[in-house]
Amino acid sequence: MGRLKALVPWQGKTLIEYQVESLFDSGVSEVVVVVGHLADQVAAPVISNSGVIIATNPEYRRGKAGSVKAGLARVAPSASGILVLAVDQPRPVSVLESIINSYLASKSVITCPVYNGHRGHPMIFSSLLRSELEAITEEGEGLRQVVDRYKSDTNKLDVGDPVVRLDLNSPDDIKLAKLIFSG
Repeated sequence: MGRLKALVPWQGKTLIEYQVESLFDSGVSEVVVVVGHLADQVAAPVISNSGVIIATNPEYRRGKAGSVKAGLARVAPSASGILVLAVDQPRPVSVLESIINSYLASKSVITCPVYNGHRGHPMIFSSLLRSELEAITEEGEGLRQVVDRYKSDTNKLDVGDPVVRLDLNSPDDIKLAKLIFSG
């Protein structure tokens, strides 16, 4: 895309600031931000936020599994759930709250938003799956290996909102997302 996704302007701030604020506003008590490429620049907008924990993935070039594991290593052992959200997947607070509330009300080990029959993000994993999450590999398709293993114990929340499928991978994706967010 030619620039750091975390620093893309989004609703009057950087995308990373938006994500962190949205997570806290939705009731998440601890936010772990995983940085890799140009880590200091990416972390700068949120490092002063007292609730943010910065985790570094020195092997970010190898894929997302390493970032998940680097973040997981910084999540408090007392956490009951682990919400995984990439910086390029902005979600409104209302959507995050719906997913969190559904997770809390469910006995399932994974809660996954669904739109038009397709999985979206963020997913929330029970802390009971922590050791399995710590064992993911890029070769094993990362989180997918855990999600596929627990298909029958996944709470699929039909959110009725295409925002859970958004990924900002190109300038066109950003334009589309801004249209969706503006209503």
